[in-house]
Amino acid sequence: MRETGSINTNGITQGVIWKQLLGFFFPIVFGTLFQQLYNTADAIIVGQMLGKQALAAVGGGTSTAINLLIGFFTGLASGATVIISQYYGAQDEDRVSLAIHSAAAIALYSGILVSVAGFFLSGPLLRAISTPDDIYPLALTYMRIYFGGGVVVVMYNMGSGIFRAFGDSKSPLYFLIAGCLVNIVLDIVLIGVFKMGVAGAAIATVISQVVSLLMVVLKLHRRTDCCRLEFRKIKADSFIMTKTLAIGLPAGIQSIMYSVSNLMIQSGVNGFGTNAAAAWAAYGKLDSLFWMIINAFGIAITTFVGQNYGAGLIDRAKRGVRECLALSLVFTMAMEVLYILLGRYGYLLFTTDEGVIETGEVVLMAIAPYFFTFICVEILSGAIRGTGKALIPTLFTVFGICGLRIAWLAVLPMGNSLKGVVACYPVTWIFTSVLFIIYYLFGGVYKMRERL
Repeated sequence: MRETGSINTNGITQGVIWKQLLGFFFPIVFGTLFQQLYNTADAIIVGQMLGKQALAAVGGGTSTAINLLIGFFTGLASGATVIISQYYGAQDEDRVSLAIHSAAAIALYSGILVSVAGFFLSGPLLRAISTPDDIYPLALTYMRIYFGGGVVVVMYNMGSGIFRAFGDSKSPLYFLIAGCLVNIVLDIVLIGVFKMGVAGAAIATVISQVVSLLMVVLKLHRRTDCCRLEFRKIKADSFIMTKTLAIGLPAGIQSIMYSVSNLMIQSGVNGFGTNAAAAWAAYGKLDSLFWMIINAFGIAITTFVGQNYGAGLIDRAKRGVRECLALSLVFTMAMEVLYILLGRYGYLLFTTDEGVIETGEVVLMAIAPYFFTFICVEILSGAIRGTGKALIPTLFTVFGICGLRIAWLAVLPMGNSLKGVVACYPVTWIFTSVLFIIYYLFGGVYKMRERL
């Protein structure tokens, strides 16, 4: 779409579907790659310069605890993305503008809450997951500094979601590249030159997010169409906010439940000692490549379905889902082969400790070969949310994945081994995929239940 005038043409509702999906997908996945490089750069530099205790402190349970809060408000942002994409597909310019300014207000208020809550909850969260004593002080420092910039993180995620809602997945990529480069340079300077330890890693990450957010705001402010951000108009409209929360709140709750179940898994992993904690932290960085890909397809199909649903192009939305599932399967199988063949070399990026590497290989082989079982969960839930129906995907995920994982850890004797603990991932993916397939095929997903 041109940045001037009215909404005239939009490739997401026109053209060859698989080309449109890939054209939207690649900027997202490359953008997410650079976003992951924020924390991965921290992990590589910290692990090599400061040792395995510091590596565990900036990854693993620390990252999961951070996602407990950040993920909830990112879920709220997804509600705004769906609303904006539907109005954009329907070419309702007034409501596109209203939704964008409401989203900005929601992000600002939510971000402030994240910063305050995160600072005070960092200690209790780390204790709740049985963080080893030699890791706790470092992890606490990292988390409190990171949450100090929580408002920046939430607002940036909302801004990126706004761009993607109207079909621009390239701009967020450019913002992330700039932020990533800033992050890497600051990591080297603050950790390597000024010897600031994990505090330097956290400060570098926050400053890089500030750079990305400033670019988002300036880009939106300089637009000359209905997608322009005007600071004086930033206000939470009650109608838009209600619709946003109806979609985003279930997604936020789902994110919390994911994090809670992952925190319980982290607690189980920590019980096997520092080697296991460090291996799990490194694995979290390695498997992020798969999650970048599958999440990018999830974002793409949510926007694709949202715009086509808003435009009344139901058959096109359905075809998009089928083609997105096929594309996701191809990419996922390629990733599985990559992990199985090269996994050990990936661990060497983070540590040379042989005990950590051997433990990490056990974890990798228990999870990576089964990534394909998660495809339907991500793609079908994204498609359903694109129609504005968020409750069912949340219930399936909360009970099918999170609840079943908790039961697995609490009841099954497999929890007595590290391999048994992490085996709950593929088991819960398979179960929840079946639920989503049945609902998508027979649940009347595309029925227009309310006016946009």
